[in-house]
Amino acid sequence: MLQTTPAAIKLNPNDDVMIACRELEVGTEVPGTGIRCTARIPSAHKVAVRAIAKDEAVRRYNQIIGFATVDIKAGDHVHSHNLGMHDFERDYAYGTDIREVDYFAEQATFDGIVRKDGRIATRNYIGVISTVNCSATVTRGVSDYFKRYDILKDFPNVDGVVGLTHGSGCGMGSTGLGIDMLRRTIAGYAKHPNFAGIVLIGLGCEANQMSALTFTQNLKENSVLHTMTIQDKGGTKKTLDSAIDAVKAMLPEANRIAPRQKVSAKHLTLGLECGGSDGYSGITANPALGAAADLLVRHGGTAILSETPEVYGAEHLLTRRAVSREVGEKLIARIKWWEDYTARNDGDMDNNPSPGNKAGGLTTILEKSLGAVAKGGTMPMVDVYEYAEPVTAKGFVFMDTPGYDPASVAGHVAGGANVVCFTTGRGSAFGCKPTPSLKLATNSTMYHRMTDDMDINCGEIVDGSASVQEVGERIFQLILDTASGKRSKSEELGYGEEEFTPWILGATM
Repeated sequence: MLQTTPAAIKLNPNDDVMIACRELEVGTEVPGTGIRCTARIPSAHKVAVRAIAKDEAVRRYNQIIGFATVDIKAGDHVHSHNLGMHDFERDYAYGTDIREVDYFAEQATFDGIVRKDGRIATRNYIGVISTVNCSATVTRGVSDYFKRYDILKDFPNVDGVVGLTHGSGCGMGSTGLGIDMLRRTIAGYAKHPNFAGIVLIGLGCEANQMSALTFTQNLKENSVLHTMTIQDKGGTKKTLDSAIDAVKAMLPEANRIAPRQKVSAKHLTLGLECGGSDGYSGITANPALGAAADLLVRHGGTAILSETPEVYGAEHLLTRRAVSREVGEKLIARIKWWEDYTARNDGDMDNNPSPGNKAGGLTTILEKSLGAVAKGGTMPMVDVYEYAEPVTAKGFVFMDTPGYDPASVAGHVAGGANVVCFTTGRGSAFGCKPTPSLKLATNSTMYHRMTDDMDINCGEIVDGSASVQEVGERIFQLILDTASGKRSKSEELGYGEEEFTPWILGATM
């Protein structure tokens, strides 16, 4: 880190803790407090700046992140050994913090692919998607064939043949929320503008019947959408050959796209994701991404915040930005659903943070959530969507998804996200074809250790060499460049097929 990096920082004058910007040894003076550390404080962890009595609320960002489980002395390390969760009331204050969007008079542009029907794409793939795990081998075999024989060299405008498989589609009810959500996810991918053509492959006897999928999701077979099942085709080899032939027939048309052309940033739908978070996430990468999201909204685009279990305890910050009470209550309804869902599965909402999050300095879901909502910037929340629903609104929206990164982003992409930004402090490895994913590092140490995976170093904020707004502007420009065809680090490494993980609900029967 640079010499300008402070030993620790206080995020709000009312906070009870400061965040260590490097490891602080016993006896180190906490800057500006006259307090000395009573224990070793790892980098990105919290140190108490006043005495806190047992059961008293502890604040970071001037928000409650938990309650002391024992008496805490000034200078103590504050973490899972002395900080826990209690229920407490949140004031939802619907719409009280809403601000008018200051739209730019001249919208930013990127070089997009304009489909014949007017949809705007950022990539040009052909997709092969399994409707059930039983057809996964055939599905993957199709995409592997085009890699193995380098057929795409004759079709330079096609970015690749993407095989997407998953572990569901049968052993589940043939009606109900679980299968509705799976079908909605598959259909969202099949309709995604980044796919020039699609082949859907099933087995034939599964719960997720091809006929029901195509009927309920209004998927009509044509020259760029083919469906088939292994049983009807006569087995694995015949289905593989038939699917390969279907893709080959699509390639000339997919390759005949018009050259990329300047289009407004209003055509961008950005998925906002965080994973492998640490104590710096809410200080650097998340607020910087929030600044970029604000810029996108001001240019007429759409930004999707999600991960409902990871905004838990901070949802009141979002309801205050809701454009109406109805929109705010849609979010709270999803929060209540999650409380019931986790209780029915013998869990609770504080099963987060993960072990890696805790090693990185995060203690409770409240603390993690307060950092996570920073990705959503400051614009009004115009709507709340259920998982994988098509996102049609312009502006800042919320989508109900799990906190599990691959499942969450699958919802974004199914909803129409054509770029994803993924903040990480521990070093998550991820991609989400057909949508490019940008990785934003929260700290310089991890960025330099994993530079081949990370697209931007937001650690410069805590290092003192850049502001949140400056990094946000850099992220926004990289979003435009990536939407214009610049490959992300994840794309260069080949990520994006194995990571397809639809959210699976309900019992496996």
